[in-house]
Amino acid sequence: MTTTPTPVRPATATALDPRLTFPEGFLFGSATASYQIEGAVAEDGRTPSIWDTFSHTPGKVRRGETGDVAADHYHRMPQDVALMRRLGLQSYRFSVAWPRVVPHGRGPVNAAGLAFYDRLVDELLGAGIQPIVTLYHWDLPQELEDGGGWAARSTAEAFGPYATAVAEALGDRVHTWTTLNEPWCSAYLGYASGVHAPGRTDGESALKAVHHLNLAHGLACQAVRAVLPSARMSVTHNLHVVHPADPSSADDLDLVRRMDALGNRAFLQPQLEGVLPDDLVQDTAHVTDWGFVQDGDLADIHQPLDVLGVNYYTTSVVQKWDGVSPRVMEDGHMVSEHVPWVGIADADFVLEDGLRTAMGWLVDPSGLTELLVRTSRTYPDLPLMVTENGAAFADEVVLEDGEPRVHDELRTDYVRTHLLAVRDAMDAGADVRGYQLWSLLDNFEWAWGYDRRFGITHVDYDTQERVLKDSALFYADVIAASGA
Repeated sequence: MTTTPTPVRPATATALDPRLTFPEGFLFGSATASYQIEGAVAEDGRTPSIWDTFSHTPGKVRRGETGDVAADHYHRMPQDVALMRRLGLQSYRFSVAWPRVVPHGRGPVNAAGLAFYDRLVDELLGAGIQPIVTLYHWDLPQELEDGGGWAARSTAEAFGPYATAVAEALGDRVHTWTTLNEPWCSAYLGYASGVHAPGRTDGESALKAVHHLNLAHGLACQAVRAVLPSARMSVTHNLHVVHPADPSSADDLDLVRRMDALGNRAFLQPQLEGVLPDDLVQDTAHVTDWGFVQDGDLADIHQPLDVLGVNYYTTSVVQKWDGVSPRVMEDGHMVSEHVPWVGIADADFVLEDGLRTAMGWLVDPSGLTELLVRTSRTYPDLPLMVTENGAAFADEVVLEDGEPRVHDELRTDYVRTHLLAVRDAMDAGADVRGYQLWSLLDNFEWAWGYDRRFGITHVDYDTQERVLKDSALFYADVIAASGA
């Protein structure tokens, strides 16, 4: 059934904060990920990914839900692009499903799978929307995981030919090519804590995954540029903003340093500087000797980028654990030797007072400003783009004059305050080129299944009806106010 989205009301630029206007060329868009929205997991030659396997494993996903249908975007793509056009989006950040394009992870390319993304790009361009392609957003072909996954060098080596196939198919119609989305999650949540696919709990495997994801990034940059020499290349990281509970405590400050090494610099320094952080190697010496880093790897990883993607949702406050007290949950994962913070067994998180999203994350727009300014000052020659930012809140669909509406005041305010945080960063000198709101659609939220709604468009998973929420209408007003 095809449904008509709620019409966008006329722009109310006069009602907006005057600071919610952005310079010409600033790119407003929204973002999604293939496994979270596409469905059609067994159609047109697609084979299982690690998330198909993980979600079908009892006890791994809330209520046993899977991405088999999700938001059915594979079948409703033209309708969803029409919805983007109604909002005035200038860009759309989507990911390509590796097992849809190269079903066995390496080897023959699946023309039917590539054809979907070819149609999507044409549909976007026809609507005046720039495609931003992410080559990897966590749906690794299961066959590659069976061969070692990201803990194996062979997976990184298979990523280059896959990138070549996508680049050849989509060509110069793509605005920006993003190699990886949040490799921190792929490595640590997938291989250390086990709360994400493939569900492993081994610290050394997680650190091997860190390196091989970095290597895959570099090899993909080279592969895309070999096909498209002028390709605009990027990578997206969920960089952590971590503060010490006691700024005068040497222990707390050292925890912040270690988390920065493990969560941020483990990716940024190899990719942007061509070096592996010395303190990271020292901090994790009891986990691995990093012997899997081969001669020439860092040169392959260190490829020039045109823009750095930054994902932001919240901040953290950390203190040294006393070894006795019950420890705080961080992102829902107990801190121990088998969690995302590999090799950091003495960390405890402080839950600050304030509004929290349905994910339990503190709403702190100032953290986005801090992150953008800090990153821009560290890498002043590299433009930034906010590639994910959004919030999950409980939504209610109500009928008004016979039309479905979703009055999501908390999400609307989240978008407003975080856009102002971007403006604050730009006013402080950060070179920010765009904002991709997460997410266009309610979707399969990984281990939370369909329980957490991040979308600015409500999706009824039984009927697949789409309803624009008030946050979507507000975002459309902001875009219109900037003359987009």
